[in-house]
Amino acid sequence: MSLLVTLKNAMKDAMRAKEKLRLGTIRMALAAIKQREIDERITLNDAEITSIIVKMVKQRNDAHDQYHEAGRQDLADIEANEISVLEGFLPKPLTEEEILSLIDTAITDCNAAGMQDMGKVMGLIKSQAEGRADMGKISGLIKQKLTA
Repeated sequence: MSLLVTLKNAMKDAMRAKEKLRLGTIRMALAAIKQREIDERITLNDAEITSIIVKMVKQRNDAHDQYHEAGRQDLADIEANEISVLEGFLPKPLTEEEILSLIDTAITDCNAAGMQDMGKVMGLIKSQAEGRADMGKISGLIKQKLTA
């Protein structure tokens, strides 16, 4: 079942259960997906939908931190709840060992010799790790491997 169908079914379930926060968050995700489909005149696949959800989670994390720093715990809690709803639609996160294995495989696949090959390695890993790991953390690990 595609991620879009899963989101639509979750929206129906949230409507039936009268879960307003979950329903609102799912509708927001579906609206972002529909907006991108209309803007670019394409039909999104699961990987592209996952990248939209990852972006939404990042936005919610930033907002959560800002609300927390400003002393608005009520708004921070709403953002945290939205994050948990959105993360429910993301694939299972990669373990540390899986990330290191992906990096090693990508480095050998593209014969990376130094930092000039950083983009090639990131390009190979991004498709496999998007939504499953923090790309910033992966970038740091790649830099360590390529400079060592």
